[in-house]
Amino acid sequence: ATKGNQKVCSAKYDEIIVRFDTAEKDTRNNQIEVAMPLGLYTSCEVSAPCGLCSPDGVIGLLDVPDFFLDPGRVQAGLIWFGRGNVEYKFPNNAKLVNSAVEAIEFSMELSSEVPGTNLNWPSDITLWINEHRIGTWTSPGDYGDKRGVYTPQWWKLEGSQYGKLKTWRVTRQGSFIDGVSISSVTIDDIGLAEHHSIRMKIGIEENAPHPGGINIFGRGFGNYDQDIIMRLYLA
Repeated sequence: ATKGNQKVCSAKYDEIIVRFDTAEKDTRNNQIEVAMPLGLYTSCEVSAPCGLCSPDGVIGLLDVPDFFLDPGRVQAGLIWFGRGNVEYKFPNNAKLVNSAVEAIEFSMELSSEVPGTNLNWPSDITLWINEHRIGTWTSPGDYGDKRGVYTPQWWKLEGSQYGKLKTWRVTRQGSFIDGVSISSVTIDDIGLAEHHSIRMKIGIEENAPHPGGINIFGRGFGNYDQDIIMRLYLA
């Protein structure tokens, strides 16, 4: 042809995510949910590599564990460390309604932690409730192959971008991660009725076979715009 029309095309979106959510059941009468911001841990014992970020910027200095005590941590949307743990104290609202607890869940977005990122970097991440070891999930890696859905643009792609949403659940039958049995610890073993608070600790055990660190993603980071969620299922 002697002439034609030139068309210039560009992508309007970098990524499209399609979710197929199941219909939500009305569980308001037998379920209590509490969302805990990442930075409101009540104690911590961490080692480098470590750090905290809010959706607006880095909090304190990277790889300096003392900055985990900085008051600015309340804004944190991403925290990470190589060894150690952080502990949160949740309200035991089941006592307010004078009800027994049939099951408890903790849900959060997690990945391993390595300087930079590495899709093949296993890490054994363990959760405790009221000092009882519930069980361990082995994270496959530290994900940086694409930007997290909610991760801010200022956070370099070489940094941890997103994790996997994991749910620990303790019932009268035992403990589970995403429905898979991990230990024989039951709801009766962790003594919820004995305390006005529920202590949840997450981290890397000193003798873990795969001590590959941990990233915890909260609001403003990762693929799930949520804090650490605790759910109490009442009798």
